[in-house]
Amino acid sequence: MKLSVDRAADALYLRLDETPIVGSEEVSPGVVFDYNRRNEVVGVEMLNLSERSTVPNLSSLQFETV
Repeated sequence: MKLSVDRAADALYLRLDETPIVGSEEVSPGVVFDYNRRNEVVGVEMLNLSERSTVPNLSSLQFETV
């Protein structure tokens, strides 16, 4: 699993595995799912991240495992 934040694009991308992406779908305004050939979600992109997050400094993200 890989999480990337692109400040210039104001976007976050979560890649769940490395299978090839064969399609994408905008499931909500600014939220795009990437699918593999088995129609499984393998990536999630969120655009306009600064408008969606209350975290003032996106270089410091907190992860929680429950």
